[in-house]
Amino acid sequence: MEVFSIGDLMDQVRAAAALGVKPQTLAVWRCTHRYNLPYVKIGRRVMYRRSDLEAFVNSNLICQEAA
Repeated sequence: MEVFSIGDLMDQVRAAAALGVKPQTLAVWRCTHRYNLPYVKIGRRVMYRRSDLEAFVNSNLICQEAA
């Protein structure tokens, strides 16, 4: 089991800002399952773990070799 602190959770607005997208974009991604970006539901609130956002960015890294 992974241990994290509540301070590692970000709301949808802060998570969207960290990714450079709009909060509504995250909502669409959740509903359509477009990306495998884990989230936490606490009541009606949607929260994202900082480590999951970092892993998401790292998994979408594209490296191109110079020609």
